[in-house]
Amino acid sequence: MEDLGTVPWPPEPIRTDRLVLRASEARDRAAFVDLLASPEVHTYLGGPRPRAELERELPEVPERWPGSFVVDLDGAMIGQVLLRRATGHRRPAAAGRADLGYLFLPRAWGCGYATEACAATLGWLADALPGEPVVLTTQSANAGSMRLAAKLGFTEVERFEAWGAEQWLGMRPPRPPSG
Repeated sequence: MEDLGTVPWPPEPIRTDRLVLRASEARDRAAFVDLLASPEVHTYLGGPRPRAELERELPEVPERWPGSFVVDLDGAMIGQVLLRRATGHRRPAAAGRADLGYLFLPRAWGCGYATEACAATLGWLADALPGEPVVLTTQSANAGSMRLAAKLGFTEVERFEAWGAEQWLGMRPPRPPSG
C-alpha cells in the first residue's frame, strides 16, 4: 500500500456532528495499543498483536502517515480510518485504487461512529481527488463490515479466498466534489 500521492498531508481536521478526524498525536498511543491488541477488533484480521510487542515497538506518535485519520470523540481516540493506494492488492479490480479501511475500539461499536467517520473521509477524498473510485475489502463473514460497506455505497465486485477465508471486494464509484 502507498499513500495517496499528491494530496497534502495532514489536512485540516474534518469535523462531523459528533467526531473529529485528525492526524495522530502522542496522546493517541495508548488507544492505538488497545486497538491493535484487541482480539475483538482483529477477529477478521488475522488476530491481535501482542500488547507487550506494541508497547515496545509503537513510536511515540503512531500511525502518523498520509491517509491515516484518528477518529476522535470528545477529545479521545475511538478508532482509525485509513485511505491508502492499493498498489499491491491481490485483485486486479482493486490494484492502484484508493482503499478504505477502518478499525474502532469495541466500546465505540453500534453507535454509528464508523459510518459517520468513513462517510466524512470519503467526502474529503472526493474533494482531494475528484473522480477517484474507492475499494474496500473485508471478510464476507464480518457482518458489521458488510453492513457498513452497503451504507457507504460500496457494491460487490467479487469474492475470493485469501488468508484462509472468503473475502469480499466492493467498489464505490467516484463522487463529485462537495464544493
